[in-house]
Amino acid sequence: MLKTYPRLNLFGAVATINDSRVLDAATVRIDSERSVVPCTMLETFLLAGRTILYSPIPSIAVSDATITSMPTWMILHTPQATTPIGWSLWRCVLSWRMACPTEQHRGTYGGIIVYLFRGRPSRTGWKRRGKKAKSVINTEYLNTVLSDFSGYIAADEIYDGPFCVLFIVDNHTFRRLCYEVLEHNPTNEDIMRFFRRFKHMLDVRTLTLKGITTDGSPLYPEPIAEVFGTAKHQSCQFHVIKEITKDILKAVAQVRKELKQTKIRRAKGRPSGKKATRIAAKNKRVQKKIADLFDYRYLFVKRSLTPKEQQSLRRITRGFDHLRALRQIMDEVYRLFDRRCRMDTALEKLARLRRRIRRFAGLPDTLKKLWSLNLEKALTFLDDSLLPSTSNAVERANRRHRKMQKSIYRVRTAEHIRQRIATDMQRDLYVIEQKKAIYALHCNRNGEIRKAG
Repeated sequence: MLKTYPRLNLFGAVATINDSRVLDAATVRIDSERSVVPCTMLETFLLAGRTILYSPIPSIAVSDATITSMPTWMILHTPQATTPIGWSLWRCVLSWRMACPTEQHRGTYGGIIVYLFRGRPSRTGWKRRGKKAKSVINTEYLNTVLSDFSGYIAADEIYDGPFCVLFIVDNHTFRRLCYEVLEHNPTNEDIMRFFRRFKHMLDVRTLTLKGITTDGSPLYPEPIAEVFGTAKHQSCQFHVIKEITKDILKAVAQVRKELKQTKIRRAKGRPSGKKATRIAAKNKRVQKKIADLFDYRYLFVKRSLTPKEQQSLRRITRGFDHLRALRQIMDEVYRLFDRRCRMDTALEKLARLRRRIRRFAGLPDTLKKLWSLNLEKALTFLDDSLLPSTSNAVERANRRHRKMQKSIYRVRTAEHIRQRIATDMQRDLYVIEQKKAIYALHCNRNGEIRKAG
């Protein structure tokens, strides 16, 4: 093969032969003449014959040149030095999240040169570990969290758009044990099927359920009685008190509304005359009373009051005996949940409180929650010192799910929600193993110190 490599000048060229058997080169004549086409035609005379080459360089006219060359050898092109900037092992699309960040380098003359190039995209959401996490949850995770099962659980539901997520959490260790994603509002059949699946998990490991805590939803009493039988059912104390305090605050709001109606309408502007002055002063006192009842409404439902708060309460309730009765009723409700007494004693206190409320006209209709069955179920924990009175464990799981909704995924499907919850529970498994390792190291270090001492 014969190749001609022209130089950068316009008056000559060097003919080289890519062959190891190179003979002495003879006189080479290079003629350049004008061509019809807009390119340069190089005509080279060699011992083997005549060769005509075409080049995209515009045609030029030069005189004949005679070049005598020395014996030539094979010329190889030296590759240029390259510096890798960023690389990827797989095909990927352009993304605004780049693994190779944009950096600023100082140029030769002090200027800033900015480099932006395609790199590996962010790892957030790159691997979908939902299917693998679900298999880990059904085996390794359950074996770990149920190894120290307390026997007391908390159950609750959380709504996620058209979906409903059911959770069961250990009420002592605060670890999620079971979950289910429904594509409709839950019914008693769904709750019963969910509880039966959890009971099967306990039966396989020869575990028993001692107590379950739920909110005041009517979905749970019947399935709990049918599936778990003799297990104690505790209504959440927080939810029950929340409903009662809502009724108390509603009664205070009704008093403010009645006070507002006692204000006398008068003409706008500065009062003129004694009668107008008296009406304006009365309206001002009524408005001050309304503002105090609104600003200090929390004093009617607070668990314990300081001496200064008690003085403020007596001042704003002056002339309203039924408001002071509301505060006394709230104190009696808080005394019902005192762990120093038994459930029978608390039920007797509740019966006396109901008889007392009937003496006041209008209060029985206002405080209907005091006749609710959930209030009686909320006193179940008094006979069992290990039964938690609230469902805070499952409420924490609900808050964690709400946070995951905002920060992790936007488009939600039932399968996607299942996979995300399984992945989150798998992270809890890593935390459990990490705590065990830290505790083992701590015990080992303490043992070495005792031996050294």
